[in-house]
This record gives sequence, structure tokens and C-alpha cells, in this order.
Amino acid sequence: MTTTMHEHTYRVVVAKPGLDGHDRGAKIVARALKDAGMEVIYTGLHQTPEQIVETALQEDADVIGVSILSGAHMTVFPKMFALLRERGADDVVVVAGGVIQEEDVPKLREMGVAAVYDAEQPLSVLVDAVRRHAAERRARLQA
Repeated sequence: MTTTMHEHTYRVVVAKPGLDGHDRGAKIVARALKDAGMEVIYTGLHQTPEQIVETALQEDADVIGVSILSGAHMTVFPKMFALLRERGADDVVVVAGGVIQEEDVPKLREMGVAAVYDAEQPLSVLVDAVRRHAAERRARLQA
């Protein structure tokens, strides 16, 4: 039986950019997404925006989840979006989590970050939102 794009599992890249060496939260999120039936590709620590985008393209990701604690989000995200546009993959949904200042959230949303999550939100909220983002991306691709 052939699997169509609509039928196959959502694919999520969970990434840790830069010099941030703390990945417990990213691993917890990756596990929750996997337990919810999604295919999760965890990039590991110290990834560049180029590596994250390349992984997302190679893995045909629906969503890139970036966990960032270092405060470099206003540098990392613009670079990632530029690379996604250059590679013709600006349809991939990007979400953020970690430590992000409240005043930066609207700026990230303007850049194209679909949502920003923090440790106070239940994992079920994040899982449901990622599933919704992935489903919306698939629907746009099929339209």
C-alpha cells in the first residue's frame, strides 16, 4: 500500500543552536512528540542555523522546533528564515521554546515563528500545537 503525504507521520526536527549546552528540555519535548506518534529528529547540541535547516530539508520536516536558552534567538531565527527562503523551504513551520524575553516574542512572530513556548506550558499544549502546525502545513502543500 502506498502512503500519501496526508497519511504519513508528521516529522519534527528538534534543534539546539549555538553554544547553549543544556538540552534536557529539548529532550523532554522530543520524547513527548515521539510518544504522541510523531517522527522526531533531534539534532543534538551546538547546531548552526545552516545545520538545522539542512537537517530539516534532508528529513523532509514539517516543523522545526528550536530550543534556545542562550539569548541568541534574535540572531539565530533571522538566519534560519533566510536559509529556508533561499532553499525554497519557507513552508516549513518553525516554533521556538526555551528562555525568550517577552518583548522579543512579537518580533519573532513577525519574522515567521509560528509560536513561542515556555516551560510553564503543559507538554500536551505543545504537542497539540505542533500537530496542528504540521497538519496545516500539509494542507497548504496539498492545496
